[in-house]
Amino acid sequence: MEFICYPKCTTCKKAEKWLNDRGVPYELRDIKEKNPSFEELSDWYKKSGLPLKKFFNTSGLLYKSMGLKDKLASMTEDEQLSLLATDGMLVKRPILVNGENVLVGFKESEWEETVK
Repeated sequence: MEFICYPKCTTCKKAEKWLNDRGVPYELRDIKEKNPSFEELSDWYKKSGLPLKKFFNTSGLLYKSMGLKDKLASMTEDEQLSLLATDGMLVKRPILVNGENVLVGFKESEWEETVK
């Protein structure tokens, strides 16, 4: 299981504590140091069943400074995935990759269902 996070993010800290409290083994990956590739993002997007917009960190400073709220609608999926692959700070986190299951963001009820 891979836990992709930004260590300074409070939501990521909560998610990590949740995993540790349950004794769930995982491999930690700092999204700022090792940004997900286009291929990884594409794979996670397909496995997650979520709309691609959910992979963007819409509350992030970079997202806002780039004016992506208005630009995403006119971009293709490949363009959006390519953009996400340029900087980990654009990507919503934490991401938990567990085989065929991909969770984006931390919702305890979703994690409880998926992590067993």
